[in-house]
Amino acid sequence: MTSGEEGSERSGRREGRATSAQRADDRARPRGRGEEGSERSGRREGRATSAQRADDRARPRGAAALPPRQLITSLYGLYARDEHDWLSVASLVRLMAELDVDAAAVRSSVSRLKKRSMLQSVRRDGRAGYALSEQTVELLREGDVRIFERPRATADDGWLVVVFSVPESERAKRHSLRTLLGRLGFGSVAPGVWIAPGPLYDEALHALERMDLSAYTEFFRGDYLGVGAATGRVREWWDLDTVDALYREFIALYASARDAPDADPGDAFRTYVPLLTRWRRLPYLDPGLPLAYLPDDWSGIRAGELFAELDKRMRPAADRHAHALLRE
Repeated sequence: MTSGEEGSERSGRREGRATSAQRADDRARPRGRGEEGSERSGRREGRATSAQRADDRARPRGAAALPPRQLITSLYGLYARDEHDWLSVASLVRLMAELDVDAAAVRSSVSRLKKRSMLQSVRRDGRAGYALSEQTVELLREGDVRIFERPRATADDGWLVVVFSVPESERAKRHSLRTLLGRLGFGSVAPGVWIAPGPLYDEALHALERMDLSAYTEFFRGDYLGVGAATGRVREWWDLDTVDALYREFIALYASARDAPDADPGDAFRTYVPLLTRWRRLPYLDPGLPLAYLPDDWSGIRAGELFAELDKRMRPAADRHAHALLRE
């Protein structure tokens, strides 16, 4: 997504140009949420008082700073698979409205996801909707392991080395291969030579085969026998400082939620979906290196514990709210 596209989506969200369907949804929602409704109205109209703005800064950031496309991906990963990998247009709009994203931004983001072959238009029981593609279902299934189980290698697992060579006439595939290896958590040792903890082999091979890139690669597994300890070299192969900074940012954003009182299902949903959306990219940037190769103050450990605690605490209530919206 280009910066212009993201700006357009965010602008659509800020301006709050609800369609007739959205206004009907708003009228259909239960009343009696006075303070919450007033706060939302104030946010949409830009009339927040100084006290409100200070309160907003003290809370974990919600969905406002996230591209709608990322939120939609999270929602499909959380709830579409219980609905045969499909959500109706009306259901998706209702779920996204809870995150202060209007219908126009939803449809624009879905269009981009369709162009990337992540979603496809499917009608069921006379209702328009979008289904996950087979490839996306597979990606989400693989992602569940990284996102929720956070596997970490040990020093005894050894190293997995990928060597690739792509003809100059197929430069686009070379770029795709580098991008994929980086997304899987591989570090770059030298041009055409990438490294990862040993346990990543099955996931990496499967991903390369799915993208028709395995023919350009060779895999090796073994030990590091270079000069000096591997602990010093991993900082050359991976940008650990950047990953650690992202973990610290996540902790700063959500640490206060650990001590907050239990939220009602609606508030839990509005906190949990952005929480998951921000978290799910981090396990891909972090290759799961053995603790022996990481700094003693590595923030990934604390961030993982924080996410696991908030996931266990918030997800059940968030799920109840989402399923209630899906039944409307």
